[in-house]
Amino acid sequence: MTAPLDDSADYYLLALAHTKGVGPKLLRRLMDAFGDTRAIFKTPRRDLARHVKAEVAERISSGAGEPAAEKGMRWAEGAPERRILTVADEEYPQRLMHVADAPLILYACGKRLSALNGNAIAVVGSRSASAAGVRNSENFARALSERGIVVASGMAHGVDAAAHEGALAGGAGTVAVVATGLDIVYPREHRILAQKIQEEGVIVGELPPGTPPDNRNFPPRNRIISGISLGCLVTEAGLKSGALITARHSLDNGREVFAVPGSINSPMHRGCHYLIKKGAKLAETVADITEEINLVVPLAAQRQAGEGENASGGDGDDGDAAVGDSLLAHIGFEPTATDDIAGRSGLAAQALLPALLELEMAGKIAAAAGGKYQRLS
Repeated sequence: MTAPLDDSADYYLLALAHTKGVGPKLLRRLMDAFGDTRAIFKTPRRDLARHVKAEVAERISSGAGEPAAEKGMRWAEGAPERRILTVADEEYPQRLMHVADAPLILYACGKRLSALNGNAIAVVGSRSASAAGVRNSENFARALSERGIVVASGMAHGVDAAAHEGALAGGAGTVAVVATGLDIVYPREHRILAQKIQEEGVIVGELPPGTPPDNRNFPPRNRIISGISLGCLVTEAGLKSGALITARHSLDNGREVFAVPGSINSPMHRGCHYLIKKGAKLAETVADITEEINLVVPLAAQRQAGEGENASGGDGDDGDAAVGDSLLAHIGFEPTATDDIAGRSGLAAQALLPALLELEMAGKIAAAAGGKYQRLS
């Protein structure tokens, strides 16, 4: 949307989007009644009140949403990679349009708008993730990205940041959905991350420029993360984590939900275990995700994923020796459980066990008590 701040229909759509009480359903009703957004604003309040509540008619007539619209238009004019996407724009996420409460507009900033309509998986979890949770999140995201799958998350601390970093390393791009104006980076520590995402992906949000962080705005943004994605992976989350809100939106929208299991003694995994009990698919490898959703991974992406030394979910045809060599990096010099090795490497059981045997026969690892392995060289 690039129209100037004059009498443009797009400008008034933006103003309506920032008018409290106006959502997609109401806008469609008003459009049917009055023709276009410009006509809605030029309609007398008493006529509007026949179609909407009196307080909403008052807000529209008084131009309550226009200050935010003007801020948004000026922000968009400030750089070529800044866009305001309406539901009429082809770059607007097509999957999101089918969500009941989809936003009327999205602010977007980034050089890879196409990521909004790519095959995407949401990777979400705790802001205070453990070291293992961060590592698993980054590994899963990188493996998805190496297979040509876009990773969506919320640019928060912990799992979100790790997911974006992993996706950027994988090459397929990433989408960060934020709960502030796009002129504000939150948390502040993620300025460099935000710059990288703008270079190789896109940052989006529904709030106008100048909107500061507010706890009330974070839960609603989760519906956008879910809405643009084919499925949602929760890598580590407590029972009160906002990641469970994203998972619930995914279920409500008919999307797949996946959860990474962890220790039964860790409160940081209880959210994941709760989701698994409720029907989420247990995810040990990237193949658990791609096979469930029937994502067809391009051959070039399969080869790239197979070549990556730390690629999770590797199931390529590079040979047992190559798999074994890359697997070695995920085995500690202390006894390491096979579940941990699988989680770190992303290898499916049918590939993991032969690779471990190959390393053992080569004298690089040794079997330890309790089905564990430890590195010897």
